[in-house]
Amino acid sequence: MFDSRHIKTFHEVVRTGSYSAAARALGYTQPAITQQMKALERDVGTPLFIRVGRGMRLTEAGEALSRHATVILDSMSAAQQQMSALTRLRSGRVRVCAFPSANATVIPEAMARLAAAHPGVRVDLMESEPPESLQQLVRGECDITLAFTYPGLREEVLEELVEIPLLEDQLTVLLPTGHPLARRRAVQLADLAEERWIAGCLRCRANLLHECAEQGFVPDIAFMTDYNLVVQSLVAEGLGVALMPALVLNFLCHRKVTGRALQPASRRQISAYVLKEHLRIPATALVLDELKTVAVNKVGC
Repeated sequence: MFDSRHIKTFHEVVRTGSYSAAARALGYTQPAITQQMKALERDVGTPLFIRVGRGMRLTEAGEALSRHATVILDSMSAAQQQMSALTRLRSGRVRVCAFPSANATVIPEAMARLAAAHPGVRVDLMESEPPESLQQLVRGECDITLAFTYPGLREEVLEELVEIPLLEDQLTVLLPTGHPLARRRAVQLADLAEERWIAGCLRCRANLLHECAEQGFVPDIAFMTDYNLVVQSLVAEGLGVALMPALVLNFLCHRKVTGRALQPASRRQISAYVLKEHLRIPATALVLDELKTVAVNKVGC
């Protein structure tokens, strides 16, 4: 392995034509240049210079190393510039994976703020529901994951991950307009024991079963879909009722659907997750800061 300092000094000796000239250019003493070149020749295993009168010329090995030295130093300079850009947030790439309603609400605002302040930082956006999105993070397929959990189904965070809580998202009961319970300000889950239900993703469905069991009944799940627009359309046609996170209702609300607060209130926790070592990456930390800033202002309907 070559010492990069020796390569730089060697390049300067070749450029200036002598040890003394290289010493003046680099601010070293001539003996220091001599010692570095001897060390480099030991690493190479063969002489790099031969004396010719008062001057010197490169050996065949020296000629070969000189060609490589230019490439090595150019690459080092490019690497230093790129590292400087990354640490000073002039550039960077962060892969974010989030569930659909976060991608439609929290993510766009956070990314707009980021683009305005740091246009060189690129965010690649992916979409996936938990728990698969957390596995993608562990597998290295993304750098930040936004996921949600429910209090009654609390899962242990994997040891290699850090959880950054962002906001609590209240659940709302969706009823078809004209439903008798739509006249109430709030609805108890037990009042819906005889209704047909429309359930969402795997984690939301598990929470629905859990909460209904707490109230002493098993919900009649007639439809299952991950698409919020489909859920609301089914409710609108009187085919069932559903629990919908308020975050979704911030951007999507069917005109033939009525939302009512659930009593007692039920919420899901939305958090960002990241590998511990990624917290030290400037661009990743910056994206997390923007997500936290935006989440503070996101409230349920």
